[in-house]
This record gives sequence, C-alpha cells and structure tokens, in this order.
Amino acid sequence: MTATLLATKRVEKPWGRHKLYPGFPDPSPEGEPIGEVWFQSPHPEEPEMLIKYLFTSEKLSVQDHPSDEEAQKRGLPRGKDECWLILDAEPDSTIAIGPKQKMTADELRASALDGSIEDKLDWKPVKPGDFYYSHSGVVHAIGAGLTLIEVQQNSDTTYRLYDYGRPRELHLDDGIAVADLEPYVAPLRPGTVEPGRTILVEGPKFVLERWNGGKRQINLPEGKPGWLVPIRGEGVVGGVAWRAGECVLVTGPELLHASEDADLLFAYTGTARL
Repeated sequence: MTATLLATKRVEKPWGRHKLYPGFPDPSPEGEPIGEVWFQSPHPEEPEMLIKYLFTSEKLSVQDHPSDEEAQKRGLPRGKDECWLILDAEPDSTIAIGPKQKMTADELRASALDGSIEDKLDWKPVKPGDFYYSHSGVVHAIGAGLTLIEVQQNSDTTYRLYDYGRPRELHLDDGIAVADLEPYVAPLRPGTVEPGRTILVEGPKFVLERWNGGKRQINLPEGKPGWLVPIRGEGVVGGVAWRAGECVLVTGPELLHASEDADLLFAYTGTARL
C-alpha cells in the first residue's frame, strides 16, 4: 500500500485554544485548550519528519533546538529544523526569530534570566500566507493569535530559555550551547518552478513544496516517503481519500487526484527537489 492516512493526535496546551480552525472540531468549553494537532504513523518514532498544526492564544516560550550533530552528542537520534506556514493571524500577531543584534553566550544567558531577552528578539508581524524557515539553533518564539502548519524534523527536543514567568523548567545550559547568536537570515527560496508548483524549502534537511489542485504524478523513489498536507480541498491518492485537516503518508510513485480548489503542501527529506 503506497498511501496511509495518518492518525490525528490532539495535544492539550495551556497556551492553546477552544476555537480551532475549519476542519478541526473545537474542544469542549469545559475541557483543556488544544494547542497542537500532530499527524502520526503507526510507529511515531520512526519517520524522519513530523507535521503539526498549532493554535495559539498566548506567546510560546523563547526556545531553540539542537542540530543533528548536537543532538547526537546528547544521545538523541536527530536535531530539529522546522518551518511555519501561517494560515490565520490576529492583526497584532508576531513571531520572534533570532536576536535583533549579535549576542554573546553570556548576554543570552543574562537576558534569559532577567527577562530582557523578550525585547532583544526580532519580533516580526505576520499575516496569513507568511512563511518562515527556522534552522536548528535559531532562538525563536511563536506569538499569540496564530494558526499555522509546522513542518519539522521528527524531534520533540526543545530547549526553553525564557517562559514569561510561567512555572516550567528552563534548559539554559543546553539552549545556550546550541544557540545561533547572530541575527536571523532567511534562506533563499526557489519559488515557483512550474505552474502550480512552488518550492518553499529546498534542504538541507527536507524539501517543502506547495501545489495547486488537479491531477499530479508523485514520483517518490523507493524508500523515500512524502507527506501530503491538504490546507484546502479534497481528493484521493493511492486509493486513500483525504480532505483539509488531514495528512497522508505516501511511500511510492502515485497519481494524485485533488479538487481544483485544493491548496496542498508536500514534504519529503533531502537536500534537493524530486
């Protein structure tokens, strides 16, 4: 079988929401808010990538993640590069990505301890359609009032540097050790490479494409899975029906049938597009 509809895991978070996004049922008003929806294979630890939706009502912690090399030093299978596509945003929503100015490790530690790190980060206003790639080591924080899709290496290793006074553990030693202390520079994006096909990320850890609807041949080589993430629309691939708010793991060459109004993401590991 070359296509599998992935299981949906709803994750409660204190910064989550009771009002989610079209395609996702809202939690009970009396229940805990939902902050994340993960799409998982039958063996969640195995795939190299993980797809999530995030729904925020408060700022997330200031944090960073290790590279593959730094993760393996700590006995972990891989690091965490990630990217975010903004689906919905309140007018004043922001994302912090990197410091405004170059910092030293000592400056990062001191500002994390006294809270001034919040003012030293580059908070960027965001709107639907915006896209950011955050490589391992980038100090960042996702703001409030956002709905976004996160495409990442399959790692849940997060080093929390600052959490606005919330009573949660910080990880200053590891977080500072792996931090990129330079201002963030966005990688080049290839952009539209043919009608209906845009490359949002091209390596080094994964490729992320955005497709329009209609028929499309997916040509995955043996052993390389791909993750189909429908933002809008519905269709069929490999005999599996899908709709917006779901995710399909594709594991071989397959013909995709998507409604004409579809808006799709397709992710796979590697440094170059297929």
